[in-house]
Amino acid sequence: MERQRTRRVMLALTLAGGLLLTGCGGSDDTGDSSAEGAKGGSYDSGFPAPDRPEGEQNSDGSRGDHVTPSPDHLSTFALDVDTASYGYARRTLAEGRRPDPSTIRPEEFVNSFRQDYDRPDGNGFTVTVDGARTDRDGWSLVRVGLATRSAAEESERPPAALTFVIDISGSMAEPGRLDLAQRSLDAMTERLRDDDSVALVTFSDQAETVLPMTRLGDHRDRVHEAIDSLEPTYSTNLGAGVETGYETAVAGLREGATNRVVLVSDALANDGETDPDAILDRIDGARREHGITLFGIGVGSDYGDALMERLADKGDGHTVYVSGDDAEKVFCEQLPRNIDLTARDAKAQVAFDPETVASFRLVGYDNRRVADDDFRDDRVDGGEVGPGHTVTALYAVRTRPGADGRLATATVRWQDPRTRAPHEKSAQLETFDDSLRDANPRFQVDAVAAYFADALRDGYAEDRLPGRPSMRELADWADDLGDRTEDTAVRQLADTIRRARHLAD
Repeated sequence: MERQRTRRVMLALTLAGGLLLTGCGGSDDTGDSSAEGAKGGSYDSGFPAPDRPEGEQNSDGSRGDHVTPSPDHLSTFALDVDTASYGYARRTLAEGRRPDPSTIRPEEFVNSFRQDYDRPDGNGFTVTVDGARTDRDGWSLVRVGLATRSAAEESERPPAALTFVIDISGSMAEPGRLDLAQRSLDAMTERLRDDDSVALVTFSDQAETVLPMTRLGDHRDRVHEAIDSLEPTYSTNLGAGVETGYETAVAGLREGATNRVVLVSDALANDGETDPDAILDRIDGARREHGITLFGIGVGSDYGDALMERLADKGDGHTVYVSGDDAEKVFCEQLPRNIDLTARDAKAQVAFDPETVASFRLVGYDNRRVADDDFRDDRVDGGEVGPGHTVTALYAVRTRPGADGRLATATVRWQDPRTRAPHEKSAQLETFDDSLRDANPRFQVDAVAAYFADALRDGYAEDRLPGRPSMRELADWADDLGDRTEDTAVRQLADTIRRARHLAD
């Protein structure tokens, strides 16, 4: 009975959420986006998007005649490099609790793992498109992989002006929250360069600038003193913290530097403004005029996932979740890597050929869908991506019987972070015969991560991702891939799947 009630609630939420998404087709009994029901059409160009404005060039400088395709077989989304959903799920399962399905975002599971895509020499992206057949007849997984250039040496990146907005509310007193943030910030302060700058804002029921923008140089002791003085106090007025953080960032704005606000919080807002869109409205001018981006770092066993994700998505940034075992990596490795940007407002569009594809379904990216006609509208928000990043999107694709030839074309569009000039890059995929178990090991890791997220969203769903194995099979598959890739993160994935399986028994 409880299981039936849970399924009815999830079905109601799914139907309500579907009304909010743009660019989604009808669905059949597998829950895919149906090409016949809502999306039918064709295209003749190698580029899936509508025509470029007159005179605009490809990323290689070439021009050509582009036939505007029907939008019926298009899928468009803003790029996203968030990984918080997977990190929080791991923490929750390690504590013996099954994560709330609403916190499971499959793309963040997939993007938590290392890829082996080729990388470009300069700013922009490489595009990799491949696919493999699942165990379900007629269904394949298609992978669209995007990669930026490798991260430069620390000495080669632009200087950074980082405004840390630290939650010191009462809930942050729990071990593994404020204390973890303080240790990590102290370690990061030692690793930043002398020409980097740091400001510190705290918030509980009110917000306060504890340290104005300060060039590190000979002032590291001053920064450490400010960090070490933090103590948990009262309620969580996250809105005041973000607003004061942006005011502090604008006051300390550095030309030629990467200016970023870094929010460290459990995001359990209970005072002041708690609506993320209203909070973002207050700092919209600073965000747009000065290009200040937001990096959200989530902490705590209880965590306001939805609020933090919304703030980061609409604040031109992204989120990670940290616990004790990965905090230093995030603060001392990922954060410095995320200081620089290689692409702003990046979007991807995939065009499936109706001659070979009967239907398709984008796995995840539910909150990142973009109207197909807005792909080349550079006023429409996309995602911000830095050096060393990869972005992976998986599609469940049902091919037509006997299909042969072009299957899909994927295009990424982005703006240069400094000049705002638009660029594009495309790649195509032909039909294939390879099975998923024989595919590139990194592709298989992506599939396991997506299947695992699919199972956590609703283990009893009738619209499960095609070809999804049992939890036992997924764990064994991840174990094998951990050995083949010699990747600790993949071995940890296997352990996490087993924890989830035992909780479900």
